[in-house]
Amino acid sequence: MNIKVIGTGCEKCDKLYHNVVETVKDMKIEADIEKVEDLIEIVKLGVMSSPSLMIDGKLIAPGRVLKPNEIRKYLED
Repeated sequence: MNIKVIGTGCEKCDKLYHNVVETVKDMKIEADIEKVEDLIEIVKLGVMSSPSLMIDGKLIAPGRVLKPNEIRKYLED
């Protein structure tokens, strides 16, 4: 599983990244978690609002800081 936390490094982006890392750890699943902060890369991914979460190439909840229980729901699907 490939997970990207997309944002320019703001406080909300850092919070989403932390929530993702903790959720993956709690669920004991194997995932590559990447933090994408480069503006050019963000544009290439087609993301228009941050923070955003991308799981296996699919954009999930753009512009929101998901709570761990919300992240868990997406990872279980």
